[in-house]
Amino acid sequence: MAGAKTHISNFSHLAVHDEQLARLGALAEHYFPDDPNTCLLKLRQLGELLAQDIASRFGQMPTIEEKQVDLLRRLQAVGAVPREVGDLFYQIRKAGNDASHGLRNDHGTALAALKVSWQLSVWFHRTFGSASFKSGPFVPPRAPEDESAALGEELDRLRSESKQVREQQTLVAAQVQSLEAQLRQAESDRSIWEQLATETERANAALQRKFAEQQAAAFAAPAQQVRDLVAASNTAAKQIELDEFETRRKIDQQLRDAGWEANSEELDFRKGVRPQASRYLAIAEWPTSSGPADYALFDGMQLIGIVEAKRDRKSAASALNQAKRYARHISLVEGMKAPESWGDYRVPFAFATNGRPYLEQIKEASGIWFADLRTGEPDRALNGWYSPQGLRDLYRQNRQQAEIQLDNIGFDFGFEIRSYQRKAIEGVEAAIKEGKRSALVAMATGTGKTKTCIGLVYRLLKAGRFRRVLFLVDRSALGEQAEDSFGETRVDTVQTFADTFGVKGVDATTPDTATRVHIATVQGMARRVLGDPDKAPSVDTYDCIVVDECHRGYLLDREMSETELTFRDESEYISIYRRVLDHFDAVKVGLTATPALHTTQIFGDPVYVYTYREAVLDGVLVDHEPPILIQTELSQRGIEYKQGEQVQVYKPETGQVDLFHTPDDLKFDVTEFNRKVITESFNRVVIETLAERISPFGPDKTLVFCATDDHAQMVCRLFREAYARHYGADFRSEMVEKITGRIDQPLKMIRRYKNDAFPAIAVTVDLLTTGIDVLPIVNLVFLRMVSSRILFEQMKGRATRRCDRIGKEAFRIYDAVGVCENMRHVSTMEPVVQNPSISFAQLANELQQADPLPDAQQLIRDQFVAKLQRRARGLTEEQRQVFTERVGKSAAEVATAMHHWSPTQLREWLGHHQWVPEWLDAVRSGKGGRLVISQHEDALVSVEPGYGSAEDYLASFTEWVRSHSNTVPAIIALTTRPRELKRSDLKDLAVRLQIDGFDERALADAWKRKTNRDIAASILGFVRQAALGDALVPFDQRVDDALAAIRSRRQLTPMQTQWLDKLGKQLKANVVLDRDTIDQGALSTQGGFRRIDKEFNGGLTEVLAELNEAVWSPPKLRRVNDQGDR
Repeated sequence: MAGAKTHISNFSHLAVHDEQLARLGALAEHYFPDDPNTCLLKLRQLGELLAQDIASRFGQMPTIEEKQVDLLRRLQAVGAVPREVGDLFYQIRKAGNDASHGLRNDHGTALAALKVSWQLSVWFHRTFGSASFKSGPFVPPRAPEDESAALGEELDRLRSESKQVREQQTLVAAQVQSLEAQLRQAESDRSIWEQLATETERANAALQRKFAEQQAAAFAAPAQQVRDLVAASNTAAKQIELDEFETRRKIDQQLRDAGWEANSEELDFRKGVRPQASRYLAIAEWPTSSGPADYALFDGMQLIGIVEAKRDRKSAASALNQAKRYARHISLVEGMKAPESWGDYRVPFAFATNGRPYLEQIKEASGIWFADLRTGEPDRALNGWYSPQGLRDLYRQNRQQAEIQLDNIGFDFGFEIRSYQRKAIEGVEAAIKEGKRSALVAMATGTGKTKTCIGLVYRLLKAGRFRRVLFLVDRSALGEQAEDSFGETRVDTVQTFADTFGVKGVDATTPDTATRVHIATVQGMARRVLGDPDKAPSVDTYDCIVVDECHRGYLLDREMSETELTFRDESEYISIYRRVLDHFDAVKVGLTATPALHTTQIFGDPVYVYTYREAVLDGVLVDHEPPILIQTELSQRGIEYKQGEQVQVYKPETGQVDLFHTPDDLKFDVTEFNRKVITESFNRVVIETLAERISPFGPDKTLVFCATDDHAQMVCRLFREAYARHYGADFRSEMVEKITGRIDQPLKMIRRYKNDAFPAIAVTVDLLTTGIDVLPIVNLVFLRMVSSRILFEQMKGRATRRCDRIGKEAFRIYDAVGVCENMRHVSTMEPVVQNPSISFAQLANELQQADPLPDAQQLIRDQFVAKLQRRARGLTEEQRQVFTERVGKSAAEVATAMHHWSPTQLREWLGHHQWVPEWLDAVRSGKGGRLVISQHEDALVSVEPGYGSAEDYLASFTEWVRSHSNTVPAIIALTTRPRELKRSDLKDLAVRLQIDGFDERALADAWKRKTNRDIAASILGFVRQAALGDALVPFDQRVDDALAAIRSRRQLTPMQTQWLDKLGKQLKANVVLDRDTIDQGALSTQGGFRRIDKEFNGGLTEVLAELNEAVWSPPKLRRVNDQGDR
């Protein structure tokens, strides 16, 4: 219809994209004066169609049942919709939903929604149409006959703005005049509008067909085109600007969403509105002696906050000073509760905002800026408004008193807190007292981070420093373990932590009022925070967040495995992770064993560090022996093929083996074995060597790390064959098992490995690299290269825990691929910048073992589908043909279909197409889906410790000691003043030696290899031998000799003799004995230094000095001294 098509409105520019979009905007304008409710419904429809249009252009079309809010969340996740644009969509959706339920039917809301929709349409046109589009001003629709004074003022203002622009811009004036004329003509002819409405309904089917075409085009588009669209979207978003009227409307809605009664047009002081008991009112234009405040927040009759609102593009941070000025000069009214005073301030809290969502990149110009005027803490940006109850709770909290109370609580829990755990707690508390909003604790795997956390949280809650703590984990299994720990740990002699404080587990979506600790997964919390804004938790829900394993910083439940490619960069994961953390106005405490770069960016530098080396020296963890390097002929020289040589290749997508002639020379080094080249001979030689050294009968357990699931299957078979040859019928296949996500019931197999005698040997890929604690693991076998420091240390962490029931003193590392050398120069605390992504194989594995919560499975499904959509665009023609022939549909068609599938349906489909994930990974990595099969024979070259030649290693150590003899405090004291040795000196020495590649077990092993004598001389014994030429003597013998010498020199009481024997026992365990060692070790439970000092009549310090000196005095001197004393 010509009349409808030529109709001009504020939304006419949408017609170039589709007439339907322009029609909906025009209809909304038409219904505005007489039916604002229908106006809002049309705008909601327009918003839904715009979102679908955007989705189709990015290959993200929604399923039939997908909600608008979920679609918008996905579009924001892929960068298609900037956050400020998503906020406009939310306002339109919210107003439309309220209209559909009869909650909003006023012209003011409709006018605000029209203006917001117009801003959204301009952004859309600038992004997908003309980036240089000049929209001119918003032209107000025809006013209703019964317009209110406020609405009339706003319409007059809009007309005035339009008039000014018309006077300044002739071209725009002509357009506006034409628009007004056409509007009048259209409004006089109702038949046109009726036909327009009819066409609107008829056009839906055609529009959906267009979206499908755009979706298909998006699949075929190059990746750069998608990046260009994202850039255009962000550029256009920066040009969005809301006026003061729109901004106030927006802030009103935000306050209502948070639980306040807010309507700046009606709830206005000038209209006689006053605070009322039992109501949470946000009263506009509250008087002060320095001008009216935009909002005054009331908890009943008590003024609790002042808000300064600015236009959209004004700085929110700088406006906070204006709110503070109002807080000094507030005016009181009759019946209002007299405010307290905090210095010059008469209001406890001040806020400033321009209505824009918080963005870290422009934090001063976004978010809600907040100042606690009672404490003088630095101003900070919030991600949302405090709820009335949250602000009341914050007001009632006395932080100064709570921090004093912390000092008086003590550390006498119903469970043992070790000295290093106490130091970690004190480090966090000190940071909190200094006003820091985050703290990081780095403690080695196996040192009791959970118990440390329980002690910390108990103290903070008991002192009243925090109201509710969120304990955040990255998988439900860990959440359940934490819940068990909180439920079982007694914090006093009677009650458990859960008895004392209300604890909610991962199954609870939201805490109730009695909840003091809420355990949740990152996945579940991300869905709540980033999902439906109407259901998002308020920013005050938690005032402290404790993040377990905070180095991970991404949604899926594993480390950055070696199979991860380049689907998403780290910033995508971190941005979601950070948005979860930043959503709440909470102090954040991170716990980790392996800090990464992003960890310190979020939590800052560690407030306390307890390293693996310290834990070993303290006897908390076990050390590992020197790595055992297995070298073969192939691992040394690599696998080579000459140009034109015939090579067998395996195609995972078909399961077939083909032959081809190499176009060039090929060479694979050991790091590519089992990834790019299949070499059974290499694996057989290595496993035969391992079978001679590792028993399959237990109780020691072994963990073998492989490159792929197929590789793990081969290794499992070769182990079984080797052991069958060695032990015959005594060996049973259940002693060696593959444990990966591809097996049936992997979690059940993990429990068997952990709790039963068999399997004694587990062969895995990524499934057991982290989060699994099997205490009897004594052997780690690396048949795959590892490039990630974090992953390598987590892998080693599987074996560091003590297991006294099997007499575990150390663990062994067998390295057949050079991983230890690859990691040798990486410092434990050095952050490494990663560029992680998730492989299809990993996602498939995770779906099989997924968190039982639907949220986690849904996230994994979304990741798989989104990744497949991108991969489908990058397939070659040959690869597309292979996929289509095997599956029956193209990869793009499958990805589209998967939008409609549940996680269960995807899991079943993958069960029928098990080859797909690894094939998709292979084609992405440039291997063309082919794995070379090597027929090269291999042979063992050597099995030797990682330090190389024993003679060279000991010579290098001697040279190191002598070159540092005048600079390292421990060496100086040991060689000249042994009575002054301190535990801290020993730890410093151990760290220095480790950095340069020396440790006690390696030295003992090298000495044994060189002399064929096994002497437990202690690290200090080796240092004295290198520095002074002392004979190596077993350390226990040195201690026994020293005790005998002291007994012969001193007249000891029977009680003193008993204590001396106890001191000797602890000295054997700790190598150096001082006050700190006694107060932190086994003797601390028997009264510690002060109790023993009384037994020695205040002379314990001298006894310790004499004991340290006697241990390290030369044997001849000891005998001479002994004879002289006699």
